[in-house]
Formats: sequence, C-alpha cells, structure tokens
Amino acid sequence: MRIGELSRRTGVHERLLRSCEEQGLLAPERRLSGYREYREEVVGAVRHIRGLLAAGLNTSAIATILPCLRETGERLIPACPDLLAALHRERERITRSITDLERSRGALDGVIAAAPPVVARQALTAVEG
Repeated sequence: MRIGELSRRTGVHERLLRSCEEQGLLAPERRLSGYREYREEVVGAVRHIRGLLAAGLNTSAIATILPCLRETGERLIPACPDLLAALHRERERITRSITDLERSRGALDGVIAAAPPVVARQALTAVEG
C-alpha cells in the first residue's frame, strides 16, 4: 500500500510516517517510480509506534526499544534484558517533566490568583467571549 493509504488506515499523518522512516522505524520498499510501498504488517507497527509516542517516548527512544518489543495480541512486552531498565529510566524522565510542569502551573496559579478582582472579571469575560 502507498503512504496515503497507510495514513488513512492508521490515522497517522504522512509527515509523521516519513519521519518514522527517516528514524529507521519503518522501512518501505520503493517502486521504480520512487513511491513508497508498505507491507500489510506495517499497519500494526505504526499503531504501536503511535501508542509509544502517546506514552511520551520520542522517535529516537522508540527506534532503540522497538526491536526489543514483542506483540502479544494488543499488548507489547519487553523481550530484551536491558529494555526494562531503559523503560524505567524513560518513565522517570517523564515523571520529572510532569513534576516540573506541575510546579510551573502552581507558579502561574499564584500569579493569576494575585490579580485584582476587576482584572480577573475582565479576563474571565474575555475568555468566555
């Protein structure tokens, strides 16, 4: 199948599919015309990649861990000894990012709460309008 069909079937934009190819996550064959040709099993791989992206992993991390993941039905399981440690490190990185974002949100909440009532009402009207 061509890239447009793969995009439609997986809900992944063609630009991301090309990026995945550049990162080594996908390896389509090339027709003589230069068009990419994807095999049927790539549909499942793209869905897994999309799930890993949604989990907060970047494409470089996915390129590293994807060869060590095995599919059992709808679930991916680690199959290489070092992979679990890498996944724990990635989880800790995400946790630190969440903590930093919560701290930033708290600081922003403090600034918002310090606004005089008249300014707060005007801002609320602007947001609702």
